Amino acid sequence: MVLVLVTGFSMQLAAGRSSFGAPLYVHAHALTFFGWAMLYLTQTLLATSGNIALHKRLGWIAAAWIPLMVVVGTMVVYLSLRRGHTAPFFTPAYFTVMAPMTVYAFAGMATTAIMLRRRTDWHKRLQFCAMAGLMGPGFGRILPMPLVMPHAPLVETASILFIPLVAAAVDWRRTGELHRAWLWGIGALVVVRIAVDLLGSSPIAGELHAWITAGSPGAALPPFAYPPLPGG
Repeated sequence: MVLVLVTGFSMQLAAGRSSFGAPLYVHAHALTFFGWAMLYLTQTLLATSGNIALHKRLGWIAAAWIPLMVVVGTMVVYLSLRRGHTAPFFTPAYFTVMAPMTVYAFAGMATTAIMLRRRTDWHKRLQFCAMAGLMGPGFGRILPMPLVMPHAPLVETASILFIPLVAAAVDWRRTGELHRAWLWGIGALVVVRIAVDLLGSSPIAGELHAWITAGSPGAALPPFAYPPLPGG
């Protein structure tokens, strides 16, 4: 999963579609969310190598990192919408609900995993699903999303679910049973994406977009029309 993120954002940088000249809040978002990815990778390596003591100590950092991601993630969505910057393969209204709900769903699942840390079988599987829920931006920068419009949300959902579904299948083959944590984790991802699709095309999303962007350049973007493609 970390490789997906690194690959996706590196491709954008190499193609010139992103740069280090982005606004400060974008850098804060990148450091916060990629910081979580590296923390997750470190925790996984510590747990699988048997260094449980350090894994537990770093776990307190992870617990404090989650609310930071909620704050920064919400801030970035708000500022991006007001500047009129959204992913061109999502309508502004869809992005208005999709981006924050993705972060909030991650926070809920990751927090639940930490609360169940003594039940390691649940803890590691729920954390895996929580991390998978953040893969949309990585896959969105690797896959040719503009070519699958208006089905980009469905393609992104399928790519997100692919990782935990494969992990659950491998786990099932190894243990001989499907752990219930996979059902809860994958089920939560599915429910959130369904909710996003329903809300993203509803008047609620349009009104929320209008409220956030009032008096800003972002208000010029029609909430239910796709923004122009870069260079288009």
